Amino acid sequence: MTAYRRPLDVVILAAGQGTRMNSALPKVLHPVAGRPMVAWAVKAARELGARNVVVVTGHGAEKVEASLEGQGVVFARQEQRLGTGHAFLCGIDVLAASLQGNGHENADVLVLYGDTPLLRPQTLEAMLEDHRARGSALTILTGELLDATGYGRIIRDAQGDIAHIVEQKDATPEEEAVGEFNSGVYLMDSRASVLAHCIGNDNAAGEYYLTDLLGLYRAEGEATHAFKLADPDEVMGANDRTGLAELEAILRRRINADHMRAGVTLQDPERISIEDGVQIARDVTLEPGVILRGQTVLAGGVTIGAYSIVTDSVLEADVVVKAHSVVEGAHVGAGSHVGPFARLRPGSVLGAGVHIGNFVETKNARLDAGVKAGHLAYLGDVQIGAETNVGAGTIVANYDGINKHPSVIGAGVFIGSNSTIIAPRTVGDAAFIAAGSAVHDDIPEGAMAVARGKQRNIEGWSKRYWGGMRDKVQKKLPWLAGWLERQE
Repeated sequence: MTAYRRPLDVVILAAGQGTRMNSALPKVLHPVAGRPMVAWAVKAARELGARNVVVVTGHGAEKVEASLEGQGVVFARQEQRLGTGHAFLCGIDVLAASLQGNGHENADVLVLYGDTPLLRPQTLEAMLEDHRARGSALTILTGELLDATGYGRIIRDAQGDIAHIVEQKDATPEEEAVGEFNSGVYLMDSRASVLAHCIGNDNAAGEYYLTDLLGLYRAEGEATHAFKLADPDEVMGANDRTGLAELEAILRRRINADHMRAGVTLQDPERISIEDGVQIARDVTLEPGVILRGQTVLAGGVTIGAYSIVTDSVLEADVVVKAHSVVEGAHVGAGSHVGPFARLRPGSVLGAGVHIGNFVETKNARLDAGVKAGHLAYLGDVQIGAETNVGAGTIVANYDGINKHPSVIGAGVFIGSNSTIIAPRTVGDAAFIAAGSAVHDDIPEGAMAVARGKQRNIEGWSKRYWGGMRDKVQKKLPWLAGWLERQE
């Protein structure tokens, strides 16, 4: 963003309850595209280059403040909800106290809301440039709708300047017909702090309205202007779950369009969900139904198969994740293949060229380059060396009912199908494990372990067993019934 000579401070109003959400979660904490709504406002302030950010909290204050911990914001508590003017006053007083007179008199102040995640930083930047270029003391962000029902209306005088703002409930029929509305976003010069203390509550609700700042600035003879949104949907909020879904859909389309313009192939954008924190290089392909969450990073050439979910994971170049796989908290090396129907749980680290096949699950597992686990395996709390082959049905039994135990399997090991490795075990390099073994001792390098009962064949068993149920066999198993007859 552009560096401005005059500093900018931001006050974010996030004290409301949002009763129509019908939720124990504060309204501003409901997530949209991977971020709580209030975090979108903080992100916009940071991208705008804000010097200080104050978040005014009220309902669910502890939860809201905890969600923004570590993001460099200051909090102000609005203990009584007495209107937007009172909320702003709580924020500006905390801001002034934190600055202790250090530069506050030269800063502009921007008011944002914790429930409008669609407002673009680029729009706010243009508003700020316009505000300063025109020497405005107060700039109001407005929009135009054919039907602005629910919004306060912008009423202009004969010269086209803003005369006043009228709330919907107080508007005359002529004023209701006005399409220009007040978004509630204000940009003010440093006098905002002094003038905010002059806002009164002589109204039916007994509340302090931030809109009164317009009249206070005009009474000072100061220039006040409007900056009109090109897209009025940018200030759309969410009062219930339906509105929340609409915000999600709009942001999803924005995020997906940005990735496609950057060289990512989305085969069906309407059915692909990418959260805001995800990083994707060019020439990545996402098939229908893919969900990418958290701090996921995809390198160039990655392909994610249909209906797979990737969360907080790093996939290096040319990784292929086949359909219906779940990858969470994992690091997958270049050229590896995962799935279909595979699950990589947190702590899974795959080297280059690893193959994880269908219905294989890994957890806290490190698999070095070239390891193959093609089918029906569970690999938990284990290190596996390069080029080891894990047979179908292999289980690393890592849990004793109380504790998890680690195992180490060397490089070049061949593990036969349906083997169980009972942790903690060490298997040496180039060892063999015979199919069906339950390995309960360590295996030296290059040795073969056979850990299963000796086979004993009992002649005539099938004839006696099935012959005792001959009537049922004849009804349900015709081939077997014929075989029994041939044994007579």
